[in-house]
Amino acid sequence: MTALADRLASLVRAGDTLWWGQATAEPLTLTRALAAHRQEIAHGGRLGVFVGIGASDTLQPEQADVFDFFGYTGGGPHRKLAEAGVLDILPVHYSHIPRFIDNGRLPADVVLLQVSPPDARGRHSLGQAREYLPAAIRRARVVIGEIHPDVPWTHGGMDLGAGDFALLVDAEEPPLSQPAGATGAEEQAIGRHVAGLIEDGATLQLGIGKLPEAILAALHDHKDLGLHSGVVADGIVDLAEAGVLTNARKTIDPGVAVGGILMGTAKLRRWAHQNPHLQLRETEYTHAAAVLAASHKLAAINSAIEVDLTGQINAEVAAGTYVGAVGGAVDFLRGAAASPGGLPIVALPAATRKGVSRIVAQLSGPVSTARSDAGLIVTEYGVADLRGQPLSRRVRRMIDIAAPEFRADLERQAHTLLRHAGAAFPRLS
Repeated sequence: MTALADRLASLVRAGDTLWWGQATAEPLTLTRALAAHRQEIAHGGRLGVFVGIGASDTLQPEQADVFDFFGYTGGGPHRKLAEAGVLDILPVHYSHIPRFIDNGRLPADVVLLQVSPPDARGRHSLGQAREYLPAAIRRARVVIGEIHPDVPWTHGGMDLGAGDFALLVDAEEPPLSQPAGATGAEEQAIGRHVAGLIEDGATLQLGIGKLPEAILAALHDHKDLGLHSGVVADGIVDLAEAGVLTNARKTIDPGVAVGGILMGTAKLRRWAHQNPHLQLRETEYTHAAAVLAASHKLAAINSAIEVDLTGQINAEVAAGTYVGAVGGAVDFLRGAAASPGGLPIVALPAATRKGVSRIVAQLSGPVSTARSDAGLIVTEYGVADLRGQPLSRRVRRMIDIAAPEFRADLERQAHTLLRHAGAAFPRLS
């Protein structure tokens, strides 16, 4: 074994459960040493590994010879784990994860961290993520960190001194980047529709990927926008530097953008470094119902795999494989619905790249968000406002934002759907 693997083996016990930052916050030097020498580090036993959003190829199905993978999502590179049947899914609201760590329902024995160089006080920032990490650190027996100079020192919560680590090493690889990719005509059209709903002074929450970036790009003619989000992406930097994202009108944390994780590129890391106008906070705060409800004009913008004609949303399973998550969508949609002037938005292309409608009569996967929590559904064809609407109007509005080539078939299915709902409804057309 390598010297690092020997050190890990001296700290990790058989039966331990390990956590680390997801996506760009993965401590690659530590996780790759763990994966490469897992049998020796596990001392012939097994190790639990919590899986968040993936941005690297560190975890592979064959590692299930030692690792028991569990987590809330199977997206990105971790799709391989889901397809191989070695990923045990946690179908829980994102806001509940720290609670389950704190009460021991989710064990956390060892935490691997990517941290910044120390500041003038000798304190290391958790860098690119807070999220569930503070809860795991509070619970853990062992905390291990790796330092890289490109990890930003970010404000907003738990920082650690050298004495808080059982082992602290220099990173051998730079932090991961997660660029959103180029947007196409569909994403840009959706971005324009969503931007048309958002008022000046609104506070934004967005997810990850090309669609949120397209929405952010469409907001450059707005004024005094704020941020309270799980994810902070590159497009936020562009809005801030253009003077659009000022956070000036926020009712909670005025003047400060709040997020849980940086999920972007070096541009985002540079902007975040020692930025007093950005705080990365733990999930208990970013997803808190009371905080979200008190954030006036909260525009919660999430995506989905498919939405049915009554507003039920599947954000978890596509083509029989777990690729999404329950995640924080319900937390934010409910928060936005309770927020004065808030907008609970779900945005998605009307069809897949393979030409399958994503507006459907019946979901092909689980109901991740109940229709009682559905607000505004947006595709490139328009906006379906389902708030306070009976089933018949919901169906009509959803058909109107489906891809044109699927509307006739959806209308035929809708008559059956409404007939089976157990009540009389007006004609659809």
